[in-house]
Amino acid sequence: MIPGIHNFSEIGKLNKVLLHRPGLELEALTPSTMERLLFDDIPYLKVAQEEHDRFAEILRENGVEVVYYVEETAKAISTPELQEQLINDFLDLSNFTSLGMRENMVKYLMSLSPEDMVAKLIAGIKKNEVPSESVNSLMDLVHDDYPYISDPMPNLYFTRDPGACVGNGINIHHMHTQERRRESLLLKYMFKYNRDFATEDNKQWYDVTGDYSIEGGDVLVLSSEIVAIGLSQRTTIAGIEHFARNLLKDSSFKKVLVFDIPKSRAFMHLDTVFTMVDYDKFTIHPEIEGPLGVYEITLGDNGDLKFSAMKDELQNILAMELNLPAVELIRCGGGELLAAQREQWNDGSNTLCIAPGTVVTYERNYVSNELLDRKGIKVLTMPSAELSRGRGGPRCMSCPVNRVDL
Repeated sequence: MIPGIHNFSEIGKLNKVLLHRPGLELEALTPSTMERLLFDDIPYLKVAQEEHDRFAEILRENGVEVVYYVEETAKAISTPELQEQLINDFLDLSNFTSLGMRENMVKYLMSLSPEDMVAKLIAGIKKNEVPSESVNSLMDLVHDDYPYISDPMPNLYFTRDPGACVGNGINIHHMHTQERRRESLLLKYMFKYNRDFATEDNKQWYDVTGDYSIEGGDVLVLSSEIVAIGLSQRTTIAGIEHFARNLLKDSSFKKVLVFDIPKSRAFMHLDTVFTMVDYDKFTIHPEIEGPLGVYEITLGDNGDLKFSAMKDELQNILAMELNLPAVELIRCGGGELLAAQREQWNDGSNTLCIAPGTVVTYERNYVSNELLDRKGIKVLTMPSAELSRGRGGPRCMSCPVNRVDL
């Protein structure tokens, strides 16, 4: 067991990672619920689990300790008081206002073991699972076709988004959509009450109760002094400034680089179009190179944030910031338009670097994978027929907790 948060790069040898194995929450996806639950398709759970198990196996084969959302959250709620506190915080974040049904929900969930309780919060709670002995609210009488009292969390297998481990601290994100903010609450309990996951010395840069959205797919730790963040469909300017102010005031990081990417579903987060794979190599989706703007945030002598626009080409900016003679951008799909668009939709640029020059990718993105191989990158491929339906790749599915310093 490797205790604590320590993450000062994108490419240092990965020691410990937080995953979530897809569960019954995926069975809630139907043609009528997909939009509500932020999916474009319906994965086949059995195969998705097999693919995810292979992902975890690849990580373990390469010396990575794999921990899971359910078990780590369950360890955090070791007392009945903490269990009831989590339930009430969860219901508050769900805007659950029916007092009678709320009492029944608390009673039902408290009857479960900590692991079963957490799994049930993730899988969703159906109306027929919570006994109601009397009519305490209009909600007890109103009927509709939607079977859940509490929505499932099918997006949680993308553990990158609810939080980001940065340096010796963590962001617990206020996510863009109300449907996903409960995922961050589970991470908050891990951070506060699970001393294997985080130590007393680990700090917090952002909280789920913040006013502005920010998501982990937009946060890249480029070096021990520089963090990159995407200004995207799901991360706001105000959220970036709040994070930058906390980080730069209370850590060894010197600057935050902001990447302004197109605001669209296809380019949801920065890591869907741009990831670091070696000291001097990055994957990139070619369609963002033209419209991409880069800005720098630093801390002034008076403690205020300072802002400036970076005017050079992206590879020159990266080389300068990382003190390298040159940086190579490896274009998803080899730069061929159709291949790039197809493979980017299946996260061809979304690589998880587990050591310098070693990455995990989806096997379906064969054009990009062959190109990475030719560039000297060791590519470990995983099956992805079902997992890719959620629109996220290996980096999206992993929250690195601890890495070796470069």
